[in-house]
Amino acid sequence: MTPGRRLAGWLGGVLAAMLLLLALASPPARAGLLPGEKAAPATEAEAATEAGSYAIANVRILGIPALTVASPVVNNQRGGPDASQRARVIEGNLNLLYATQNFCSPSETLSENLLEALVLHGSDRACRGANWAPQGKPGDLSIVISRDAGGLNVLGARLPGHPEPLQLLTVTQADARLNGVSTDTLARSWRQLLERRLRHARRQMEFSSLKVRERIAFNVELLLGLLTALSLWLLSKCRNLTSRLQGEEGGPPNRRRQTLVLLSSGLTSLLFVTVLGLLMAMVGLAVMAVPGKVPLGLALLMQPFDALVKVLVMGLLAAALRLLANFLLHQWLDNRHVPADQRARRSQRYRSLLRVSHRLINLGCIAVVAVLILIEIPGVRDLSTTAAVAGGALLGGLAFVFQGLLRDFVAGLALLLEDRYAIGDWIEIGGLEGDVEDVGVLSTQLRGTDQRVVVVQNSNADRVVNHTKYRSGEDVRLLLAHRIADINQALAVIAAAAEDFAHDPTWADKLLQAPACRGVTAVTPQGIEVSVLLITRTGEQWMCGRELRRRLLLALSAAAVPLARSWSATPQ
Repeated sequence: MTPGRRLAGWLGGVLAAMLLLLALASPPARAGLLPGEKAAPATEAEAATEAGSYAIANVRILGIPALTVASPVVNNQRGGPDASQRARVIEGNLNLLYATQNFCSPSETLSENLLEALVLHGSDRACRGANWAPQGKPGDLSIVISRDAGGLNVLGARLPGHPEPLQLLTVTQADARLNGVSTDTLARSWRQLLERRLRHARRQMEFSSLKVRERIAFNVELLLGLLTALSLWLLSKCRNLTSRLQGEEGGPPNRRRQTLVLLSSGLTSLLFVTVLGLLMAMVGLAVMAVPGKVPLGLALLMQPFDALVKVLVMGLLAAALRLLANFLLHQWLDNRHVPADQRARRSQRYRSLLRVSHRLINLGCIAVVAVLILIEIPGVRDLSTTAAVAGGALLGGLAFVFQGLLRDFVAGLALLLEDRYAIGDWIEIGGLEGDVEDVGVLSTQLRGTDQRVVVVQNSNADRVVNHTKYRSGEDVRLLLAHRIADINQALAVIAAAAEDFAHDPTWADKLLQAPACRGVTAVTPQGIEVSVLLITRTGEQWMCGRELRRRLLLALSAAAVPLARSWSATPQ
């Protein structure tokens, strides 16, 4: 993979991480759900995982899984919430104990504050909700177990100043059966776990802890920023050194200069990767500095290594596929049941098919790697069905915009399968002609006699003239004067000269058959046109045609056969 492609992949991950950070930084209108509230339908990412006859879901505290709740999938006659809904409600209740809540939108909060402060002069605020946020010492929080009317264990949080505990969750039979213990044992285990985790969360959300967290994050980010700036400076110096070494004509010996160029280029690539790694580390650590976003930050930090593994695996797969393509094309080329002329053509097509097959394999592997890296970016894999449909619509719009490229791609595959031309052919396309230097999946490169390269889009190759497919030929025409006394004598001179040319050992191997004098093809005011058909091996028609014209002119001059003042020919 080239540095440009690596840069595109890395920058895509950084951009996605920044967008996620901005989205997560804005507080939602409803941060938690109370026990009696109805949970919104879960997205596909929040859907519970089926484990046998139970659906399970994780309950997180500060973004880290703490509990696994279950709901029966088979014979769920009570009609209660499924595991994903339970997990969301429980997480909302737990958030009340350690995160600052805001149950209203910003406009609603401002409206209530204006009403109470300016009109009613009250102190109650509905948008603030219950005062369960961290106050006092984290150890003041305790988890208690009670029983509801149905005899199920209910875990609640008790804080000073609140006579009634906040009900957090109910331990169901499904939870107990999934964990393989009784409901009483599971309730006691969960009580200890929740008490320990919630006290830690409240400690982390204290003002003093947040200030320490911010100060450490700032110092680490500053250090990483300085290292990034130093790496960029060294990268610039290495690039300048590489350019200077490549541009030197004298100085050190050639081999030594090449060694220095390789070392400088390797160091440049290493510094480039280092800069990208430092940038990813800065983004990941910045996300980890936000309480509750440690898993997201770790996922971002692991993205480069995960992407590197995917690139290495797909690189090995691409190498294996290229070897397989080489083997299959060699088998196709070495088929001895094909006639000799077609074997020569296959040898010519082999270069085109080999090059295009390698390009298609590389393109396919790059696309697969890009998709695998993209779906592993935090937030992308959590997209709902609606977002996926919107992405499909976007891809459809892009396909409509870039339909020209798709048309060229399909046309390129058709050109290769139909064998319209291959590398080494001399062709004409839309008034342009030249030697085919490259047949790509989107365009074809021609090099004309003036050595200029012309790029033709494959979709424009609807009318192709191939001068060198299987065999070549040329129609050599001479324009004789009207005052010829005996046209038969002139034709006999031309036929004899063509016969002598065919028996010349120097030129006989280049001919597939002797040049044939076709006789008079036209009589014009300028003169009498005579045609000689020349059929040669692939690509030999122009050299043989020039030699045949020279011999015909010498023979006609020796026989005193006059030529017209202007005569038509098609030299190459």
